[in-house]
Amino acid sequence: MRILLTRTDRIGDVVLTTPAIKAVRDRHPEAYIAFMVRPYARDIVEGNPYLNEVIIYDKYGKHKSVFKTLKFALGLRKKKFDLAIMLHPTNRVHLIAYLAGIPKRVGFDRKMPFLLTKKIPHLKQEGKKHEVEYTLDALRFINIDSHDKTLSVTVRKKDLERADRMLDEYHVGRGVPMIAINPGASSASKRWSTHNFVLLCDNLAKTFRARIVIVADGANAKFAEAVASGMRHEPVNLAGKTTVGELAALLSKCSLFISNDSGPVHIACALKVPVISIFGRGDPGLSPKRWAPTSKKSASLHKDTDCAPCLADACKNNFKCLQAITPEEVLTAAKTLLPVKT
Repeated sequence: MRILLTRTDRIGDVVLTTPAIKAVRDRHPEAYIAFMVRPYARDIVEGNPYLNEVIIYDKYGKHKSVFKTLKFALGLRKKKFDLAIMLHPTNRVHLIAYLAGIPKRVGFDRKMPFLLTKKIPHLKQEGKKHEVEYTLDALRFINIDSHDKTLSVTVRKKDLERADRMLDEYHVGRGVPMIAINPGASSASKRWSTHNFVLLCDNLAKTFRARIVIVADGANAKFAEAVASGMRHEPVNLAGKTTVGELAALLSKCSLFISNDSGPVHIACALKVPVISIFGRGDPGLSPKRWAPTSKKSASLHKDTDCAPCLADACKNNFKCLQAITPEEVLTAAKTLLPVKT
């Protein structure tokens, strides 16, 4: 049997889908299993021991046009997949699976569901379960059962070597505890204020005698710079300077990771790094119940400010749910996850 799994949304979503990869492999140990992702998620699944192939679909680049998407689908047709399991619904992915001639097409009943041969009820917006559970529920719908929710990210040797070189450039000693901070996020309703991050980072550096490493993608580099420039203790600012694989390597070397609700939180969980995730937004589908870090050594900070309905980025209350979380509360959570040096 030849099976295609797809997840073409964000990095964190792909990480949270990794238990599903193992579940499919356990159910079909002899199958040829491929996973289709966007280019930026390649580093998450490359090297996954349960996959035979990683297929890249570049929606906004190489495969942007209708013609290029059609060509991509015809290329998939040559691979002769028997089953496609689409774990995030999009019009394009459902269409690609159909045009690729995959006879069994399983996915959620949103975004051109008439192209599917088996439709899974889409209930994720209710936020009653964690995203990992919703993904495994999709597999259970087609008799692939699993209770293993372990996340997986493989850190490659070349990325570890690159991480070491970056830390050497900033003269970070190997015996110094590192605390990584991510002040960025995909939207304003998920970003705690840079002022709060400055206060927190200086307190962390002092309390734990740690070196603060600031990470973020290029789009959020300005928030990282605002934190770095406001600190009294000199941080290592690597915002916009790492690939996803290099970020994973850096996080694997950290004693603690503190972040807004974002993909790197789940990378850290997969690497068993203690995590604190800061949440805004009150909508159930966007809440910690669905998106919290999954590791045992983790904490989620979220305040219910009773301003329903949550308007997310269109908030008219200055994101008071985020601002209700204080640097002192985050520091207290950090002390529960990381021993304080005396």
